[in-house]
Amino acid sequence: MFTCFPGGIFISKLYHIAKLKKEINALRTCNRQVAFTNGCFDLLHPGHVRLLQAARKLGDALVVGVNNNRSVQCLKGQQRPLFPAVHRAEMLAALECVDFVVIFEELTPERIIAELKPEIYVKAGYRREELPEAPLVESYGGRVVLLPVLAGYSSTGIIRTILARYSRADPLPFSRP
Repeated sequence: MFTCFPGGIFISKLYHIAKLKKEINALRTCNRQVAFTNGCFDLLHPGHVRLLQAARKLGDALVVGVNNNRSVQCLKGQQRPLFPAVHRAEMLAALECVDFVVIFEELTPERIIAELKPEIYVKAGYRREELPEAPLVESYGGRVVLLPVLAGYSSTGIIRTILARYSRADPLPFSRP
């Protein structure tokens, strides 16, 4: 499916919840298991990619929930996100391991999880008690899988590194207008 967004952007794996629910139900008629993960994914980095690849291996299809711009601001601060939600979704959709992408408004993906009921919920860098979604997933028989983070990678850390290396007084080398 191709979804059109403002500016004529087409993303083939980006779904609205109603259509995504139909796709997931179709997978289930073939006894396929759905894995789900979520996040801001503001600066896509190797830690994200490894999480997504591992999550995809746990199920027959991977749904990635992406926080919308407002929820990222609430979670990360007013200067974030660096990229709008549709651009973050586009980058995720370009990855082979990602089957479906959905943008959500809330701080947590509980509403999306309640509608989709993925068999497997995957997060990295959290303890079970830190995830408000965990009891919901387990309430319908789903499984919560916690993975380690890839050390040395975080969007916040990348931003700090960029700020430290390139102060406002120092022009970027090879910069173009």
